[in-house]
Parts: sequence; structure tokens; C-alpha cells
Amino acid sequence: MNRIAQLFGHWLACKDATRLLSQLEEREPTTLERIRLRWHLAACDACTRFRDQLGTLREAMRRYGR
Repeated sequence: MNRIAQLFGHWLACKDATRLLSQLEEREPTTLERIRLRWHLAACDACTRFRDQLGTLREAMRRYGR
């Protein structure tokens, strides 16, 4: 196992990445979560689109709540 994998563990699965993205509205991610999520998003177009869609939904809800 290489040094980086030892430090940061395995890559996030899409299931874990989307769960974490959903939780970010309620809490701040840990440093390790932030790093693992950035690595995952750099390689996964589907989760990147999910993140963007969440942002669009959150913005729509903010505007609706005015």
C-alpha cells in the first residue's frame, strides 16, 4: 500500500461521496473528508454533477424562502 493511501485510506465510493455532499449543508467536513471528497470529485463526473445539482436546489430553496 502506498504512503498516501496509508495516510488517507481508500478512495470514497460514490455512495459515500454523495452522502457527504448532502451533509455539507448541516455541518463542516473534517479536513480528511474534504481531501477525500476533492480527490473523488476530481475523478468522478457523476458526483461532480450531483454536487452542482445540489447547489442549484439549495439556491432555489433560498430564493423560495424569501
